[in-house]
Amino acid sequence: MKLATLRLDGATRAVKLDGDVLVDLGAADVGALLREDDWAERAATATGTTYPAAGADLAPMVPTPSKVVCVGLNYRNHIQEMGRDLPEHPTLFAKFADCLIGAGDDIVRPDETGQFDWEVELAVVVGRPVRRARGTEAEAAIAGFTALNDITCRDWQFRTREWLQGKAWDSSTPVGPYLVTPDELPGGVRPVLDVRLSVDGELMQSDSTGDLLFDPVALVEYVSTVVRLNPGDLIATGTPGGVGHARTPQRFLLGGETVVTEIEGIGRLENRVVKETPAR
Repeated sequence: MKLATLRLDGATRAVKLDGDVLVDLGAADVGALLREDDWAERAATATGTTYPAAGADLAPMVPTPSKVVCVGLNYRNHIQEMGRDLPEHPTLFAKFADCLIGAGDDIVRPDETGQFDWEVELAVVVGRPVRRARGTEAEAAIAGFTALNDITCRDWQFRTREWLQGKAWDSSTPVGPYLVTPDELPGGVRPVLDVRLSVDGELMQSDSTGDLLFDPVALVEYVSTVVRLNPGDLIATGTPGGVGHARTPQRFLLGGETVVTEIEGIGRLENRVVKETPAR
């Protein structure tokens, strides 16, 4: 199944893609749907109101997750381009719900940064509450996967040894367009998918999730050891090589560019970068 959150008449609705239409699932958004114990059966058998899929205005796939946990340095080639050793454990940082935007929304470039960078990522969507999950419990906790662009202010990221301040800017992180359940993806809960990112039509990143050091199940196990994971929570699994910071010369988003983030079997985020005008 492919699930999304549709903006409609000033509100949002959880929907399922069925051919060229979106079927209403009777919940306000995908996060609310996932909090229902029978969400999978409910979505699979839905016969509600339909809306055209073409031109749909999609909100962040889960608008208000209780947490967004991100993983740094999880593709071998990206670790090498950043000049680092392979980590023994996942490198974790966080984002907030206010960072998230929809699949076609504008990415807001803060006035305070001069190094605004891109990062295509596969994101895990949690489908049930888990703590200290292992093995099959961790696998069962994965409702599906979505695409995420971990836009980063590099000059702020590297101000200190902690990365949060470079990663958690308002209205900067596209996520969506769909939650795709593992049964629809090659590899299931450990999917092997092509990931790509382009800027104004120029390919910047291209790799496979098969290059991940820590796979989605291992990440659910690790993160749930630290903190309870709730339905609708997101785990961004890291980015491959090709980021602007590691290029020679370095390249960053200045404003006006169109960034396309694509993951095989999941879909495409297409976002224009706009300059923020801070209130004075």
